[in-house]
Amino acid sequence: MGRIMAIDYGRKRCGVAVTDVLKIIANGLPTVRSCDLMDFIRDYCSREPVDEIIVGEPRDMQGNPSESMKYITPFLKCLRKELPDMKVTMVDERFTSAIAHREMLAGGFSKKQRAEKGRADEMAAVLILTSYLDSPLR
Repeated sequence: MGRIMAIDYGRKRCGVAVTDVLKIIANGLPTVRSCDLMDFIRDYCSREPVDEIIVGEPRDMQGNPSESMKYITPFLKCLRKELPDMKVTMVDERFTSAIAHREMLAGGFSKKQRAEKGRADEMAAVLILTSYLDSPLR
């Protein structure tokens, strides 16, 4: 039984989260530079069984793909080429960054902790994965 991995893709950094082997709990992994993400995924998948990769799909308020898709689409093509047998699913990621910041405030993170680069990206990946796990459609 493999894990599910979620990615909050950004131009500079990517948040990454994975489930436990029972696919119940989402845990954040260290943030990865976008240019190193494919190597990170290959390495992780060689050490841990992964059944599916969830990628956050940025959408605008009307539900249309946002401007950020122009950066994500080349990554998706590369991911599907490098791991052709991997199931890749896009999940609406609207508001995940805002929710991540709100959760850090509610969680008592200090201003310094909230300012750490990548902290919100990691939390956004956890939120994307959690919303997928909670979805009745999966």
